[in-house]
Amino acid sequence: MTHPSDIGPAPGEVQAHRGASAIAPENTLAAFRLAAEQGAKWVELDVALSADGTLVVIHDDSVDRTSSGKGPLGNLSLAQIAALDAGSWFDQRFAGERIPTLAEVISALGELGLSANVEIKQHKHHKHHKHHKHHKSLDQLVHAVQADISQRSAQTEIMISSFDPEALRAMHGLEPDLEMAMLWGRPPEDWAGQLAAIPATTIHMHYKALSIGMLEETTRRGIKVRAWTCNDPVQLISFWGAGLTGVITDNPALFLE
Repeated sequence: MTHPSDIGPAPGEVQAHRGASAIAPENTLAAFRLAAEQGAKWVELDVALSADGTLVVIHDDSVDRTSSGKGPLGNLSLAQIAALDAGSWFDQRFAGERIPTLAEVISALGELGLSANVEIKQHKHHKHHKHHKHHKSLDQLVHAVQADISQRSAQTEIMISSFDPEALRAMHGLEPDLEMAMLWGRPPEDWAGQLAAIPATTIHMHYKALSIGMLEETTRRGIKVRAWTCNDPVQLISFWGAGLTGVITDNPALFLE
């Protein structure tokens, strides 16, 4: 057991979901900075490609929800994305926060002493793109991730997560030493076989799908399990002793007190 007690995660097993997204605009440098201030060692973030092939840190396949702009990422150049305000929607105090590139975030993580769980999103791209330059193949995506994370500082660790087993398989092929985490809401019956096929050693699952029985089985097999996205420590109390590894939360302070 890595955690000091049966009632909470080890400090290094608290991941800030899209940064400290309860108190700052998600997936921005402000959210990552505040996660570090709260004492988190890890942030979780999402990456996707701009129209011109740069990885930006954003959850959705469009900029509508979390910025002043509109439109699918696949239609927007990095210059257009960089000009948007990604803070005001959350709170006026964050006006002028931008949608960062993965390269900018990797650089900031080094300064903040943070590690990152990079979630690879395979967005379905819009049918009306006839031009091949808009074809965001998985190959392009994983090579872009590899290039950006290769610039990390020595103390920044990276793990990769995805709902797409093909993305994890491709990433594992390029970076066999990195931890690969399969994202599931509720893990399928054959979760062990699906992990072995990637191969991955970690499951990130919705906290409401946790069960003592499954945690005993994952622990027996040496598989790590982290729960997402839990903002109430009480919900997890009964699972730490059974082998839950960590938590992904919008508010890391709740689990770090």
